[in-house]
Amino acid sequence: MQVRVAEFVGQSSRSWQDAVEEAVSQASKRYRNISGVEVINWTATCQGDRIVEYKADVKIAYTE
Repeated sequence: MQVRVAEFVGQSSRSWQDAVEEAVSQASKRYRNISGVEVINWTATCQGDRIVEYKADVKIAYTE
């Protein structure tokens, strides 16, 4: 069994947690056997004094 890593960016208008879950959901459409996720970076887009979009750069580990 070999572990591989792919990078994804998840986006959400609700939270960083939701952005990470979106990235994992995207990855699961492409890769089977996801075994872990590492958050590399958290960012957000603001309008005025509000966050309007949360972004999470993640590394997804999966096995082949």
